[in-house]
Amino acid sequence: MKWTLYNLFFGIVWIFLLPGFLVRMIRRGGYAARMGDRFALYPDDVMAKLRSAQTVGHGEAKQDSSGHEVPPASEWVWIHAVSVGEVQVAGQLMREWRMADPDVRFCFSTTSSTGWKMAEREVTDKDVLIYNPLDFPNFVKSALGTIRPRAIVLTESEIWPVFIRAAAKRGIPLFLVNARVSDRSAPRYRFAKFLFKDVFSCFSRIFAQSDLDRARLVEAGAPEDIVTVTGSFKFDVARRNEAKERELKGWLSDVKGRILLGGSTWPGEDEILLKIVKSLDDATLVIAPRHFEKADAVEANIRAAGFECIRRSRGEHSPKGDAAKAVYLADTTGELMGLYGVSDVVFVGKSLCEHGSQNMIEPCLCGKPTIVGPFTENFRPVMSDLLEGVAIIQVADEAELASEIRRLFNDPADAAKLGARATTAVLRRQGVVKKCVSEIMESVS
Repeated sequence: MKWTLYNLFFGIVWIFLLPGFLVRMIRRGGYAARMGDRFALYPDDVMAKLRSAQTVGHGEAKQDSSGHEVPPASEWVWIHAVSVGEVQVAGQLMREWRMADPDVRFCFSTTSSTGWKMAEREVTDKDVLIYNPLDFPNFVKSALGTIRPRAIVLTESEIWPVFIRAAAKRGIPLFLVNARVSDRSAPRYRFAKFLFKDVFSCFSRIFAQSDLDRARLVEAGAPEDIVTVTGSFKFDVARRNEAKERELKGWLSDVKGRILLGGSTWPGEDEILLKIVKSLDDATLVIAPRHFEKADAVEANIRAAGFECIRRSRGEHSPKGDAAKAVYLADTTGELMGLYGVSDVVFVGKSLCEHGSQNMIEPCLCGKPTIVGPFTENFRPVMSDLLEGVAIIQVADEAELASEIRRLFNDPADAAKLGARATTAVLRRQGVVKKCVSEIMESVS
C-alpha cells in the first residue's frame, strides 16, 4: 500500500515539476533528441548494441520475488551517475574494472545534459550511454527488461526507490558506491525511514565515504552488515592533465604576474573575486563558472567591474588593452583540471555563496594553495582529511577570503608549503576505487 501511495505522490509531483524540467531542457539542450530514453524507448543503434550482449552464466531464466519468470542476465553492468563529480567517480570505477576485466561492458545512465557530456568521455565503443528512465514502475520494468544487467552500481546519493526495488525483485545485485548523506538529506531519510529501509535493504553492499555517512544510512534503515566505510572515491578520481596544462599556458601566455583562479564559481562569487583582484598587485583573475550557460552573466559582471573579458569559448587570447585590466573567462568543458595546474592560488566555488561546494581535491593534487568557503557539506569527509593535514584553507566570509588570498600572494614560500601538504594529503588517501571494484567483482562473479 505504501508503495502505491508513493507512486501516486511521485506522479503528482512530476506533473508540477514538468514545466520547469522542460524550460531547463530548452535552455541547456542536449537531450531533447533522447527524450524517449526516459520512457525506456531507445534508438535503433542503442537497441542493436544492447541485443548484441550475450547472456551470462548458464543462460537460464529465473524467477523474481513474485514468482514471475525473468530472462537470463546479459553482459551489461549498469552504472548510474548524474553530476560531474559522480560521473568522474563512475568513470574511475569503470577504468579500474576494465583493467581487471577487459571484456566488461557498461550501460552508463545519467539524468542531466551536463552529466551526459561528461559521460561521453567515459564510455567506450563497447558501452552504451542512456538517460535513466523515469522512476515509474512501467518505465523501470521496461528498461530493466531491455538491458537485463548482471549488476547495477549507483553513485553517492542516487536513490531511486522504484528502480532499486524493481531491480532487487529481479535478483540483480545492487551496489551503492561513494555513498554519502548530506546534512540536508539526513532528516528526510530519518523521517521517511518506513520507506527507505525497504530501499536500502535491496543493496548487496553500500560503500560509505565516512563514519558519519554510515551512521546516517543505518539510521535511515540500511542493514548494518552491508554498509562499509571506505573513504572517498574522489581522492582516486583526481588526475593531473599535463597536456591540457600546456595548452592553457598558451591561452594565458599574455598574463603578466600570478594567476588567481575561481573554479566552478556560482552567482555572487564572481563579483566577490572581481572586487578582491582589484586590490591585488601583479595578479590576473581567471573565472571558470560552474554552469557555462551563465557565462554571459559572468562576462557582464566582469565588464561592469571595469575589466576587459577574454573569453575562451570565442577563441580570444590577447587583451586589446592593458593586460592588467583583463579577466579571463574559461567557459569551455573539460579544462578545469588543466586550469588548476597553471594557477597560483585557487578558490573553489559553491562554497561561499551557495551550500555544498565543488571539488577541492583537484587543485590540492596539483599542489596549489586552495581556499574554500564555509559551505562544504558535500565534501565533508574530504574536508576533514584535508584540514587534518593542514592542506587547505577554509574561510568564513568574503573579508576572510580576501585576507587569505592577499596573504598567499604576499608569502609565496608559505603558499608553496601549503600546496605541497595538499598534494601529500591527496596521494596518501588514494586506493579506494580498486578495493571497492575488487569486492563488487567478487560478488557478481
